[in-house]
Amino acid sequence: MTMTLTKAARLALVLAIPGLVLIGCGRKGDLDRPGATTINTKAPAGTVEEKATVEDRPFLLDPLL
Repeated sequence: MTMTLTKAARLALVLAIPGLVLIGCGRKGDLDRPGATTINTKAPAGTVEEKATVEDRPFLLDPLL
């Protein structure tokens, strides 16, 4: 049983699509470590501006991370 070029291309496409979908999964947000303070040049020295908190919504693939 030989695999033609069209069947091989179709199989590669079917296997590549889930991988591309999973690559796009992730969380939006900055890359700072938790608890890191940001530098605010507009505030007076010695004051810390609180970041806006974002609701942590569970995601289907969180247990894998």
